[in-house]
Amino acid sequence: MKIVIAGGSGFIGQKLTDILLAEGHQIVILTRKDMQPAGTVTYVKWLEEGTSPEKEIKNADVFINLAGVSINDGRWTTNHQKQIYESRMKATDELLRIIAGLPEKPSVLINASAIGIYPASAKNIYTENSSETANDFLGKTVLDWENKAKQAEAQGIRVVFMRFGVVLGNEGGALPLMALPYKLFVGGVVGSGKQWVSWVHVMDVVRAIQFAIDHDKLSGPVNVTSPSPIQMKDFGKTIGSVLHRPHWIPVPGFAMKLALGQKSTLVLEGQHVVPKLLVEEGFEFMFPSLHTALEDLLIKN
Repeated sequence: MKIVIAGGSGFIGQKLTDILLAEGHQIVILTRKDMQPAGTVTYVKWLEEGTSPEKEIKNADVFINLAGVSINDGRWTTNHQKQIYESRMKATDELLRIIAGLPEKPSVLINASAIGIYPASAKNIYTENSSETANDFLGKTVLDWENKAKQAEAQGIRVVFMRFGVVLGNEGGALPLMALPYKLFVGGVVGSGKQWVSWVHVMDVVRAIQFAIDHDKLSGPVNVTSPSPIQMKDFGKTIGSVLHRPHWIPVPGFAMKLALGQKSTLVLEGQHVVPKLLVEEGFEFMFPSLHTALEDLLIKN
């Protein structure tokens, strides 16, 4: 297939590109940089004045939108939050415009999303059928992002919102910072320790995107999380166990708030999210347990 990826140079995008290339697909990456073609990867400039990506993209089967300023980089200042929000709205608007200009439409738009759409809770278990949405910065951002991408349905395109959990990988995401205290022998409970971590190995994220491309029964929200979420206190214990390090120095919530500001909600609050649709459709996780996922990421690599 011919697959167009926005955000193909990011943490998830790079791994996804490698896997799709290995399967023989032709990849078009939308980028702001000047890049030369490499094998079956073509780079097309976008989001710059004077660019018309739709003139260079023909007969695309799939569009994947991973574009947007990372929520993990930097402190959540008012300006950074604006960048996080506006980068997603602008990129999705441009994708809709590009698709509208194509004489032959793709069959599916896979749009990144996040479990931050669900309210933080120590008791609730969220599936794709859950209607509650968080009334905070992340909740509003994700809801508006999904509603924006949903507009592609008016062009006869299947739209899938991949609600990523806490993605674990070595090249990005939360794991490097979460593992660092343990590597320095100062790991311990963060905050109350009762907050849920709905994690997922980056390779299962990539495989779930492939699965969504191939399974046309999937549309709308799809939770991309491991089937075995875990509370923060046990998440930390598992890191310590895998690294053979102690789990002993607690990090109080107020210290995290002082260090990270509003961004501290990413680690002090959480949601218990399960991948109901993926499991029902027969998706098989490579890393269903946290211990095997962390062994793969922290020991084998």
